[in-house]
Amino acid sequence: MSRTQVPFATRYARSGMVCSVDHLASEAGVSLLRAGGSAADAAVAASAVLAVTTQHMCGMGGDLWALVHDADGAAPAALNASGRAGSGADADALRAEGRTRMRFRSDIRSVPVPGCVDGWMSLHERFGRAPLSEVFSTAIDLASGGFPLSPHGSAAAALLDGIANADDYSPRSQPGDLITRPGVAAALREIVDGGREAFYEGVFAQDLIELGGGEYTTADVARSHADWVTPLRADAWGHTLWTVPPNSQGYLTLAGAWIASGLDLPADPEDPLFAHLLAEAAKQAGWDRPAVLSQDADGAALIAPQRLAPRRAAISPDAAAALGSGTGTGDTMYLAAVDADHMGVSLIQSNAGGWGVGLWTPTHRISLHNRGIGFNLVAGHPAEYRPGRRPPHTLAPAIVQRADGSLRSVVGTMGGDAQPQVLLQVLARTLCAGEEPATAIGSGRWRWGAAEGTGFDTWADPGNLQMYIEGHAPWSTSDSVADLTRRGHRVGIDRPHDNSYGHAHLIEVHDGVLAGAADPRALTGSAAGY
Repeated sequence: MSRTQVPFATRYARSGMVCSVDHLASEAGVSLLRAGGSAADAAVAASAVLAVTTQHMCGMGGDLWALVHDADGAAPAALNASGRAGSGADADALRAEGRTRMRFRSDIRSVPVPGCVDGWMSLHERFGRAPLSEVFSTAIDLASGGFPLSPHGSAAAALLDGIANADDYSPRSQPGDLITRPGVAAALREIVDGGREAFYEGVFAQDLIELGGGEYTTADVARSHADWVTPLRADAWGHTLWTVPPNSQGYLTLAGAWIASGLDLPADPEDPLFAHLLAEAAKQAGWDRPAVLSQDADGAALIAPQRLAPRRAAISPDAAAALGSGTGTGDTMYLAAVDADHMGVSLIQSNAGGWGVGLWTPTHRISLHNRGIGFNLVAGHPAEYRPGRRPPHTLAPAIVQRADGSLRSVVGTMGGDAQPQVLLQVLARTLCAGEEPATAIGSGRWRWGAAEGTGFDTWADPGNLQMYIEGHAPWSTSDSVADLTRRGHRVGIDRPHDNSYGHAHLIEVHDGVLAGAADPRALTGSAAGY
C-alpha cells in the first residue's frame, strides 16, 4: 500500500486526457476528443455533464474561469466568466439591517448573475471545433434519461428538504438512485438552438428577474458575463506558472509558489519542515487578501518581487512568523483537458457553497450560486457590494509551462479559500520534489483555516489561524504534530481524504505521453484518456 493509503495510480494516455470529479464527465470529454474535438470542446462537454450530475458543486447557476494553452511559447488565454451584481445591489440597505457581511443562504442579494453559460459559449466560440449539439449531447442525454447519483451527491441531497423547486432530488436519495433533470435538459437544448441569448434573454432570465424582486434588470442579465483577460505569471522551480487575474484569488498560488521556491525545502515531502515552510509561504502570501482583492486590484503588483521578497524573508525554518512581519503593509469543481495537439484547458466552475444560496429557478430547476458572499459591506471598501461589480472569487485554475514555453501541466482544485494552498502543495510536490501525479494528488495535505468558519473566511482573522492536517498526511503523527507545535503552529487533525482539502486534478504532458490523476477524495472522479 502506498503512503497515500489508497490503491491509487497515475493514469497514462497517448492522445488525449480529461480529469474531473465525475467519471461520466471525464468520459464525455474523451468522447469529444476521439471524435476530433479540441480540448476546449472536451472541457465544455465535461463541464456541462457536471452541471447535470454534480449540481451540489457546480452548475448553470454558477460562475466559470478557464485558462487555455493553445501554442507553445505564448501566454495562455484567460477567461473570466464571473457574473456581476444586479442594478439593485444596495450595501446601505444591508447595513441598515444590521448586517456586517453578505448572507450565506436564502438571500438573492448574494447571487450575482451566473456566468457559467457565457463561459461555455466563449470557450466554444474561440477554441471549439465540434458543433455545440455534439458538445452538449451527453449532458442532455444524462439530464433527460437519468444518471446514477454519486455518494457525495446523495449526502448533499439531504440538505434539500423543504427547498422549493429542488424536486428532481429527494432528501432521502441513495447512491446509485437514478436522477433525471428534465429542466436542465430543456435549458441545454434551448442554448443549442438559440445560443446564449436563449438563456440570458429567455426563460432563465425571466425566472431570475422574478426571483430577484428588483435586484436585476433585463439589461443586467442580458449583458455578456465572459471576458478574455490578461493572465498572471510567475516563475518558480524552473517553470512559468500562470493563473487568472483578480477578481480571482489566483495570485495567491503564484505568490506562494514564488515565495516557497526561494526557501530551502527539504528533499523529502514527508518532513514536517516541508509542511511548515509551504504553510508559512501560503500564510505570508494570503494574510491580507480581504484588504487587497477586488475586481480592480492590480494582479501584477500583488505578485511583484519587491512586494513578496520581504514576506519570504520573514519566514524562519524554526518558528511561525508573525503575520505582516517585514512588510509594509466549497463547493466547486475543477477539470483538466489536454488534446492531441497539446492544447490544455484548465477550467473551474462553482456554486460557491454547496447547492449555492438555496434558491432554485422554477422552470429549469437550476440552483443559484452564492458567490456574492465575496463582497464586502464596509463602506468604501474596493470590493463593496455595488451594482455591476464582480465579487472577489476563490476560483483559481492554473497552467504550468516549461522554460521553453511548452505545456508541462494543467492543474487546479476545488476548496474555497484553500485552493491556492492545495495548488501550492501539488506544485511543490511535482516541480520541486519530482513526484508523479498520483502521489502528488493523493498524498495528505495541510490547510489554513479559522477555528470556526464556512471555508470562505480563512483570512478574516489572520492572527488566529489554525493549521489543519489531513488524517492520512505524514505530518498527522504525534511526533510530527509535536514538531509543528514547537515551531509555533496550532494544529488540528481532520479525517483522512477529507473534502475540505480539495478535489485536485492534474494532467502532465511528457514526450508522447500524458500522465494524469483525478483526486480520490471525489470518490467518483476519473482521469480518462485514449
